[in-house]
This record gives sequence, C-alpha cells and structure tokens, in this order.
Amino acid sequence: MRLAALRQKNGLILHDADSLSDACASHQLSSPAHPLSTALFDAAYWRSHDLVVGEAPGRGSSLFLQARDDEQWVLRPYQRGGLIAKLSQQRYVWLGAERTRAFREVRLTAALYEQGLPVPRPVACCVTRFGLTYEAALLTVRIPGARALASLLTDGEADEALLKRIGAMIKRFHQAGLDHVDLNARNILVDEAGKPWLIDLDRCRLRPPGKWQAGNLQRLERSVVKFGKAHHHIGIIEGYQSAR
Repeated sequence: MRLAALRQKNGLILHDADSLSDACASHQLSSPAHPLSTALFDAAYWRSHDLVVGEAPGRGSSLFLQARDDEQWVLRPYQRGGLIAKLSQQRYVWLGAERTRAFREVRLTAALYEQGLPVPRPVACCVTRFGLTYEAALLTVRIPGARALASLLTDGEADEALLKRIGAMIKRFHQAGLDHVDLNARNILVDEAGKPWLIDLDRCRLRPPGKWQAGNLQRLERSVVKFGKAHHHIGIIEGYQSAR
C-alpha cells in the first residue's frame, strides 16, 4: 500500500495510490473528465454518474459506490454527534493535516491492513479546510455481502461459533495494540464466508496493554445485549480468552 498526499486548492487528499490506479484502469475514472480530485468525496459526483448502489443506516449516511466493475467503495462523511453537533455537524478545528481525524484514520487503518488484520482497505480521505476549521470524508473498499453483527443478533443468526470467532478477532486487534473507542455490534461486520471484520476506526489509536482492553469489551457487551441476549457476549469472551 502506497499512501500519497495531494493538495488541491483548499483540499488535501491522502490516498492509496494502488487502489486509485486500479480503479482508474478499469472504470470511467480513467477519463480526463474524472481525475483524482475533491469531487470524488462529494455524493453529488457519484449520483450524477449513477454510481450510488446503496446507503448505510446511521449518522452520516454512508453511501455504497460502484467504483470498479468488480469492486464497491464506501463513502463516509465525518459527522459529529452529541450536543456539539447542534453547533456544527461537519466542521472540526484545524490543527494541521496529520492531526485531522481523516488522516489519522487512514494511516491507522493502512497500518493494520498491512499487518493482515481484518479491516477494510482504505482508499482515500479528503480534508477540506475553511480557515480555522475543516470538513472531511473517507473512502474505503466495501466488504462484499457483509452484514453487521447487530443485524445478525437481532435476526437470531449469530451462532456460538461465530461469536467465538469474533472474540478471537478482537483479541488479535488488542494484541496489535488497537484501542477501538467505539467497539459495538454495528462496527463488527461478518462477510458471506462468516469471517468477522472491524470497521470505523475514527478516533481509535494504538496503545500499550492496559485497562482500556477491558473497557472495549465492556462497551461491546452493552451493545451485544442491546441487540441480542446476555449469553451472546459469553461466546465472544470465550473466543477472546482462548485465542493466542
């Protein structure tokens, strides 16, 4: 994975040169009318080319895009939650490109991806500066056929074997030092083969072992109980504890 930065007026793009090169070689993005630009992070661009194939639930309204003939991407704008969202849903304080939430997430996701950990491949992020503030959006490769653990729990489709695999996956990330600050049943996806994936690394970071690991699991337990039953979390913990 080759991360490269590109500046366009008040926009900064951090992208995986390999992903975008492959897309341009097999899709209409190879046209001079569709170069790598900040427009790729605007939903209107994809809608105008009839390339929006779906939309994810939740804050921010992530879009599913037909970026290549055989590959879809997810476009996710960065959106604030809580009380501060009443002041501004999309604007963040500018402290430099490398300190933006988008740049941090792409670099972290790329580092984990290169370790072979199950995270979506990052494609690019764009940070648009407005004086002392900025807005941002992220592009990642969509995992084909994946469903959120929350949905599987609600529909009664999360068996013990799957829950143990999820626990083992979380252990791998903890061994790599990942503190996932929003570990919940919506941020764990399961693909068609039953493999679990971890998504949404916004505000996450790498840390030495500590109490945060138990905190991650406690947060996940509350989410699992919300969508399923208390015993579902037991399977996750068993998988976590048995993993090496």
